[in-house]
Amino acid sequence: MPAATPSTSAPRTASGGPTSLAPELLALVLAEHAQRDRPRLEKLWAYYRNPVDPEHAESKRERRAQARGLPARLTTAAQGGAREVVIENDIAWRIHALVDFMFGQPLVIQSLADNSGRAAQLTAYLRETFRANGGEAFFHDLALLGAVYGHIDVLVRPKEAGAAGGSESTGASGKSIRLELIEAPRAVPVLNPGDYRQLDAYLIHHTLLTHELESQPFIDRLLRRSPGTRRRAVQRTEAWTPEHRQVFVETHSVVGKGRLLVEESANPLGRIPVVHIQNLAQPFFYSGLSDVEPLIPLQDELNTRLSDRANRVTFQSFKMYLGKGIDGFTERPVGPGQMWSTDNPDAAIHEFGGDASTPSEDQHIREIREAMDKASGVSPIAAGVVGGKTGNLSSENAIRIVLLGLLARIEKKRLTYGQGIEQLCELILHAADVSGALPNAPEERRVRLDWPTPFPDSEAQQLKNALVKKELGVDPKQLLAELGYAESPERD
Repeated sequence: MPAATPSTSAPRTASGGPTSLAPELLALVLAEHAQRDRPRLEKLWAYYRNPVDPEHAESKRERRAQARGLPARLTTAAQGGAREVVIENDIAWRIHALVDFMFGQPLVIQSLADNSGRAAQLTAYLRETFRANGGEAFFHDLALLGAVYGHIDVLVRPKEAGAAGGSESTGASGKSIRLELIEAPRAVPVLNPGDYRQLDAYLIHHTLLTHELESQPFIDRLLRRSPGTRRRAVQRTEAWTPEHRQVFVETHSVVGKGRLLVEESANPLGRIPVVHIQNLAQPFFYSGLSDVEPLIPLQDELNTRLSDRANRVTFQSFKMYLGKGIDGFTERPVGPGQMWSTDNPDAAIHEFGGDASTPSEDQHIREIREAMDKASGVSPIAAGVVGGKTGNLSSENAIRIVLLGLLARIEKKRLTYGQGIEQLCELILHAADVSGALPNAPEERRVRLDWPTPFPDSEAQQLKNALVKKELGVDPKQLLAELGYAESPERD
């Protein structure tokens, strides 16, 4: 009989998911992520952040990340030196405006448990959990990373039972749950072959700088003028399956490289504790739609035209003079009050040059900015830049019409982020039940999200609206939550 070949597939659970990843499959998935996904994701962050290029950080003419999208005629040094380069980041402020309109005010989370007392207890636990993990800053980071990369994952790490002390109002502490945002370059999902929405495993892969020192290669010391030692970097991979959690460390040495299993434990939750949130829905794909990606070609075109205009202004902003029949014309500088005299009746001074009007260039730049407005849904007025032709914006309805594209985009985002936050609350309560921090039943884990209005009303108008809702029979606790008073310790 022929010798049996070793199987590279991992053992399966009853639900079909692997109990752990085979080493060959783990290496292949990480290699595919490094070659296919990570370069694109790093480019999205570079265009949003537009940091100084590390290769030119110490030069006199520092180079920004968006300069990579400029044509070679602007970035390649010619005989007369490199040309003027103008980088205007029109992406970052649009992303910030989207985040501000989504989470400009606190998001109110209410439990939908049937028992009012139980609902108050679960609501307080959820609010304390989010407060312990950053509060409003957590939601801002969630929306920012999702807008840049197209999706964001949240890992729920339950602490051991009894690790956090109880609170007087809830009998349990929200500090027993840790929420970790996993940005897309670190996230490596292993999707089910039959359903792209189901995770068979989830990997968190990143480079970790340790406190150990190692010698630096001679060529690096020579080229980068760096010290002889550096902090040792290791590749850390955390693998989650419904049954197990494993931590691998990949080291490099003169002998070679290898991946070592340094930690292994059972997954007490019985499922992968990850909530996936798409920024904008993209059918049949795990990743969502990024707000940065459609703006990249327009940003490159804008930077190119601004650089061309800067070079034109540089060469044409000064007038030049041609003197004919004037002795010593080139020996005396041209300046205010400068005069020449000559007996030559054919002498003349011709003026030429200067910055001429270029309507086509200005129109082209305006059209690029308008295209970015349409692609992003964010116009300059959303950032407080009020120009001409804005009409009468004295009423709220007029402002809504002007910002109709932005509001429509916000509503689309609230669908995907809202579903993700509801799933996150369900997973938090599931983890609290498993860890014993707050026992609860599956039917008690439903929540309702009360989103803030994009245009906050004045305090007087909010109180008037609350009185009208009270007359209609709305629960007073709900009204207090909408007014923001439910976040106070007394209300919890």
